Amino acid sequence: MPPIQPASNPLPRIITYYQTHHDSASKPISVLPLLTQPGISLTHVILAAIHLNEDPNHITLNDHPPHHPRFETLWAELRILQASGVKVLGMLGGAAKGSYRRLDGSSEQFERYYVPLRNIIRARGLDGLDLDVEEDMSLGGIINLIDRLRSDFGKGFIITLAPVAAALLDHRSNLSGFDYEALEVMRGKEIAWYNTQFYSGWGDMSNPIMYEMILRKGWSAEKVVVGLITNPENGNGFVMWEFLSTVLALLRGRHERFGGVMGWEYFNSLPGGRERPWEWAKQMTSILRNDVPLPSINPPPINEATKPVLEADHDAPNDKPIQTPSQFDYYSDGSDN
Repeated sequence: MPPIQPASNPLPRIITYYQTHHDSASKPISVLPLLTQPGISLTHVILAAIHLNEDPNHITLNDHPPHHPRFETLWAELRILQASGVKVLGMLGGAAKGSYRRLDGSSEQFERYYVPLRNIIRARGLDGLDLDVEEDMSLGGIINLIDRLRSDFGKGFIITLAPVAAALLDHRSNLSGFDYEALEVMRGKEIAWYNTQFYSGWGDMSNPIMYEMILRKGWSAEKVVVGLITNPENGNGFVMWEFLSTVLALLRGRHERFGGVMGWEYFNSLPGGRERPWEWAKQMTSILRNDVPLPSINPPPINEATKPVLEADHDAPNDKPIQTPSQFDYYSDGSDN
């Protein structure tokens, strides 16, 4: 069967993160079924996770250099996806800290760590970079990185970020240090969208309330991509399909330019699990990208009694501690536990 070309309409996006590249026997986990299986209209794959280490020239993709022979199949398959119209981004950072600290120092330090990263992006022909900042970074530091990426790679290069959902409501409830609202004001035109994490205690997609509150705060539906856990093995906050499908259909119907969904992560996505992980993308295609316009859905207004649970309390005393959940634990490539 020839590869299925993605639909011409770029929205809603269907995005999958691809961090676990091999099974417990070190056999490559193929992403080609995302092209060859029927009924899938994937738009983006985000390759995770690129790490900047103490030696500026020792960049790793998870635990190995990107040129390691174990990645030969991976790079070949990603080129096939790109040739078929799927955009492939790299993800920088994540739960393993250090990459952004190294890019947030002096100009000389920035150059030492940025230039090898730039060279890898060029060498592998990546279509963009997802900035998953899960450590303290200054607003000036992230702006400097975005400006440099835009300068070096041009207008067509896709720059995204991956905040937790709570960070779009309250700048104090985030993993990144800087204020995303301030970043959007200053560099929003350079940021394609936000892969917003509605899981691990930082958000909830069992109902549409938190997403709608984010939009009421002023965020654009086009730029807020709903981030989902694809399997309860991957973290807390998994939402069963019978509930999730209703919420996503409602959001797509209510918001003409709904930004789409992303899934963490590909290798064990339900309902197919490790044997048929592409079925997650097929389900998302059926509800979001079936090329049949949904009727406008206008549910009743959000119950005001529920609103304070999720809304940022701007009048809270400064000395009141913010209750935030523990950090999300990423699945490690090649681990079977």
